[in-house]
Amino acid sequence: MAGDRGGRLAGKRVLVTGAASGLGRRIAERFVGEGARVLLTDCHEAAVAAVADGLGQPSILLDVTQQADWARAIAAVDAAFGGLEVLVNNAGIGPGGTVEETSFETWRRCHAVNLDGTFLGCRTALPLMRATTARDGTLGAILNLSSIAGVIAAANMAAYNSAKAAVRHLTKSVALHCAREGGRIRANSLHPAFIDTPILDNFAVRGLDRDGVLAKLARQIPLGAVGEPDDVAWAAVYLCSDEAKFVTGAELFIDGGISAR
Repeated sequence: MAGDRGGRLAGKRVLVTGAASGLGRRIAERFVGEGARVLLTDCHEAAVAAVADGLGQPSILLDVTQQADWARAIAAVDAAFGGLEVLVNNAGIGPGGTVEETSFETWRRCHAVNLDGTFLGCRTALPLMRATTARDGTLGAILNLSSIAGVIAAANMAAYNSAKAAVRHLTKSVALHCAREGGRIRANSLHPAFIDTPILDNFAVRGLDRDGVLAKLARQIPLGAVGEPDDVAWAAVYLCSDEAKFVTGAELFIDGGISAR
């Protein structure tokens, strides 16, 4: 995969957050396979370095809640690739809990990672993205990972519902801002339902092993299955490619039909 430089994202310079595992890792893998050059970032430095090495790509430690880390990451992608066209804000956490069960510390941490991290990513990356696309005549894209939980609420996901709903609306604001600035950069959000990644480990159910939890979650989805990382990664390829040059401020639900009810 690392040797393939043709494809739908050929030549795109990309930064992906939360790339050590789960959706971020699979998105990075698919992007490299489609010809992109990708800086993989994560708060788990050794883990993301191992994934990046396997893809023949660079990596850097990035805590998305820290402005200084973001400044270093944007400088690193510029040094490595000579610019930036695509930002994928994927890093996130998914704590459970009702509004009464959720501590203020958990509430703030959930919003810091999921929402503040997305805000800081957009704000810090846009100057370089704007300069790159203007100089090289390329098109840019921001992709923010929200969730179907940002559209459909649950009693036991108060902090996560709130943070992901805010990411959904922030993305629209960013899209309109970028359009007003000349339209070379688009912004869209993805809204997965249950996808078989480590984040589902938070959905513990008494008396059920992980396979039992997956089966229970699948029964909530009209298509009768939990999604796979590739279901999200291929959507990310489309929205970050020039195939989607007229798509901005949009939200793509990858939810097996759950939002159609």
